[in-house]
Amino acid sequence: MLNYKGYTGVIEVDVETGMLSGYVLDIKDVVTFKGKTVEEARQAFQDSVDDYLEFCDELGEEPDKPFSGKLPFRTTPERHRQIFVAAKKAGKSINAWMDEVLAEAVESSLHA
Repeated sequence: MLNYKGYTGVIEVDVETGMLSGYVLDIKDVVTFKGKTVEEARQAFQDSVDDYLEFCDELGEEPDKPFSGKLPFRTTPERHRQIFVAAKKAGKSINAWMDEVLAEAVESSLHA
């Protein structure tokens, strides 16, 4: 996966043409790119993101963002109570506590 300016791109191999092609994940708009090498595909991805952002700016529209920073979360009433108690014991809001716990879990899984 490729990352640039908050956008994530995926590269796929087209065996028939010998090209690498890809697209930007998690946005409604379609942003694609291609290249003959990984480096060309990476540069094409970055150029496509820049072109997309410039195009949106020219139209006066907000570019689609892959993630808003809001994460809907549903759980049981008992787990909600447990989270509340754990956050209070840590002296934090539920959001701050959950963000810290999830960040630790992400770091742990990335380094496993």
